[in-house]
Amino acid sequence: MGRVAAWVPALAWAAVIFSLSAQPTLPAPEVPYVDKVLHFGAYAVLGACLAFAVHRSSLPMALAVLLGAAYGASDEIHQMFVPGRSPDVFDWVADAAGVAAAVYLYSRWRVRRGAPAGAAVARVPFPGA
Repeated sequence: MGRVAAWVPALAWAAVIFSLSAQPTLPAPEVPYVDKVLHFGAYAVLGACLAFAVHRSSLPMALAVLLGAAYGASDEIHQMFVPGRSPDVFDWVADAAGVAAAVYLYSRWRVRRGAPAGAAVARVPFPGA
C-alpha cells in the first residue's frame, strides 16, 4: 500500500464521524456517560487509522495524536452549527483520549512485531514507552 493510499481509511472514518455529527439526534442508550464511551470508541478507530497512515508515511506517531485531537476539536465546533447538537469539551477529551489510546496501542503492537530500529514507531513520545 502506497503512502497516499495509507491515508484513505483515516479519511473515510473521518467522513463517517462528520456525517454522524451532522445528525440532529443519534440513538443512544439512556446510560450515564455512555456518550463519552461512544466518543472514545469512535475516535479510537480514527486513532488506529491515523497511526497506520503515519507509520506507512514514515512520520512521527505524535502526528497521529495531534491530527486526531484536532479533528475532535473541529468536530465539536461543527456541532455548534447543527440544530439539536452542541459542543462539549468533555466529548473532546473523550475523543482525544480514544485517539491517544489507539495510537499508543498501535505503537506497542508495532514494537512487538519487531519494527526495525529507527522506524517512525520508535519515536513515540509516551511516558514509560
